[in-house]
Amino acid sequence: MSAADRVITDSGDVAELTFKVLDVNQYSKSIQSEQAGAQVMFVGTTRDTFQEKKVIRLEYEAYSSMALRTLTSIFVDVRRRCPGIIHCAVCHRLGNVPVGEASIVVAVSSPHRKAAFEACEFILEEVKLKAQIWKREWYEGEDPSQATWKENFPPKRE
Repeated sequence: MSAADRVITDSGDVAELTFKVLDVNQYSKSIQSEQAGAQVMFVGTTRDTFQEKKVIRLEYEAYSSMALRTLTSIFVDVRRRCPGIIHCAVCHRLGNVPVGEASIVVAVSSPHRKAAFEACEFILEEVKLKAQIWKREWYEGEDPSQATWKENFPPKRE
């Protein structure tokens, strides 16, 4: 991976794309502050089933430079929406992610828990909606050529 796969903003927020196993503690440390009374973290993992099919693994691809710009733009948006945010971090794994392993970490610190929870959820949903990251699911017993690309943010069904 190149240095372009990790960005630290002027506010100290971290956006990263990596092929490595995600180290949750690293992102917890990146949002620490003596002013923070709250740290909230979401860790998304590969689950073993989808619509009664056994999932073997997920595979993620990204347009990295554009996705990193999108992530830093989301940080700007969340700071407008949730004043008081101290630090944010998002790391998304790329490549193959086996069942049980983390594919995304979103971490936020703020003086109070409510803002940190709201910001964490907002960031996650915006990443799924806007970031140039694509997911492919591989199912047990299916021809590998049939692996399915999935929307990160499927449309709501009525």
